[in-house]
Amino acid sequence: MSKIDIGIKESDRLEIAEGLKHLLADSYTLYLQTHNFHWNVEGPQFRELHLMFEEHYTELALAVDEVAERIRTLDVPAPGTYKELSTLSAIKEVDGVPDGKTMVNILTAGHEQLVKTCRKVLKLAQDANDESTAALASDRMRIHEKTAWMLRVLNK
Repeated sequence: MSKIDIGIKESDRLEIAEGLKHLLADSYTLYLQTHNFHWNVEGPQFRELHLMFEEHYTELALAVDEVAERIRTLDVPAPGTYKELSTLSAIKEVDGVPDGKTMVNILTAGHEQLVKTCRKVLKLAQDANDESTAALASDRMRIHEKTAWMLRVLNK
């Protein structure tokens, strides 16, 4: 296979890919939490939360693939085991099954963490003139900001 030559210095490419690994790990962890909460939510908001969580984990499943493929496009292996992803993620697992209101709060915090992770990746990409990664990070950030807002208003 020929050496990658896409106009991004190797050191920048590797640093961006490392940031994307954290974005992948946070996204995958939030995907798992959201899917778990979709399965286990109960209470008066069951239907609303069950359907909303399904929309969220479906969107996150697509995002995980997009982020992993961007890492591969930068010619770096994407982390693919939960052990590896869990060490990279700033989002921690939740024990047990919380009530619906707590689920919403946990997921809100997860989306807010993803916004922070996106901001770090965006800065790395902008500094290296990597428009493709910058666009990905910016798009992901916008989605997570909106999702966090929608979750926050549920518990007001």
